[in-house]
Amino acid sequence: MSAVGHLRSRSGRTSRALDNLRGYVILLVIAFHSSLAYLAFLPARPGRFDSPPFAWRAFPIIDTHRSVGLELFCAWQDIFLMSLFFFLSGLFVWPSLERKGALRFMAERLRRLGLPFALGVGLLMPAALYPSYLQSGGAPAVGTYLHRLATLPLWPSGPLWFLWLLLAADLIAVLVHRVLPGWGRWLGRWSAIAGSRPAGYFARLFAVSAVAYLPLALAFTAQAWGQWGPFALQLSRPAHYAVYFAAGAGLGACGIERGLFAPTGTLARHWRFWLALAAGSFALWLAVTSRVMAAANPVAVGLQIGDALVFVLACLGNCFGVIAATLRWAATPRGWLTQLSVNAYGMYLVHYFFVVWLQYALLPVDLPGAVKAGLVFAATSLLSWTTVTLARQLARLFALRVVGHRAAAHPG
Repeated sequence: MSAVGHLRSRSGRTSRALDNLRGYVILLVIAFHSSLAYLAFLPARPGRFDSPPFAWRAFPIIDTHRSVGLELFCAWQDIFLMSLFFFLSGLFVWPSLERKGALRFMAERLRRLGLPFALGVGLLMPAALYPSYLQSGGAPAVGTYLHRLATLPLWPSGPLWFLWLLLAADLIAVLVHRVLPGWGRWLGRWSAIAGSRPAGYFARLFAVSAVAYLPLALAFTAQAWGQWGPFALQLSRPAHYAVYFAAGAGLGACGIERGLFAPTGTLARHWRFWLALAAGSFALWLAVTSRVMAAANPVAVGLQIGDALVFVLACLGNCFGVIAATLRWAATPRGWLTQLSVNAYGMYLVHYFFVVWLQYALLPVDLPGAVKAGLVFAATSLLSWTTVTLARQLARLFALRVVGHRAAAHPG
């Protein structure tokens, strides 16, 4: 969610739609993590906390109550949501660099992404994952837990892994801006065909994404993760994410209120086509991926290539399908959604703590998995929203009191 956490409120219809989108996507993220404990394919019980493969990093709680169908919901999000975050983040890179300059831009990104990552990994994640340790049979003493956590060959970052990777993308953008100050305008000219020749633009984006994704997917498989200390990433996707970040930067340099994203542009006018492409490509990806999972090892290279190409298509279709639907149906202000959007980034930072503890608390409750997932989602949304709202109000009060006293003491 933090991918769109730095969007600013603007007066244009497109900007309002994108502001609303961050409210919707934080709900998707919370729903995704709320569902993970109840997927049908999970093992009967969790593995050891301090032994590979450390499955609790992806599934911190494993409940015996399952619901078939949640896998489809989670798979749908997995194919596009993080790519969408990188794309939306890229939209505002060039205007921000031009307005603020490289040094100020990077300082703000370090404060907004680097500091929350460090604090989240160092403080919030240990508190969030304590129930995982307890469910694996660990002694309840907090000191024992912290010792075992400190002796792991990694430092779990949970969903906060996205922050450091986005910060790296911003750093690369700054370095390129210093060496080639006109890169944004060049990328903007390359992207300008999106408004006049959208088919050509999306064909190019598909081709570049495929070239970026295919070699790594073949080398590491689609689902493999790597982790070095607190820095985790899905090994098949860093170059793919970079393409979406650059695509967003190019379209942002063109201006988000015109061209592809205009209220009368291709996405808004042909939203039915994009929703159909999103649904059809996802169904195709499910069909091909099910064949890959059922195939004997080693999987035929041709089938792996087909699976990778279908992923690229499904990612593109669902990213732009969601944006098209938002431009068409969610471009007007709504009070609750505006407030949700304002707090979305903070909710992304804290929601995992509530998800894991609520899933752990519901372990002994005899309810279907889908019902538990719904309860966790509702409670986490409310608790995260309330926590961030209170934190913002306390921070504002503290700033007013401290800054106000200093201003009064030093009126000159």
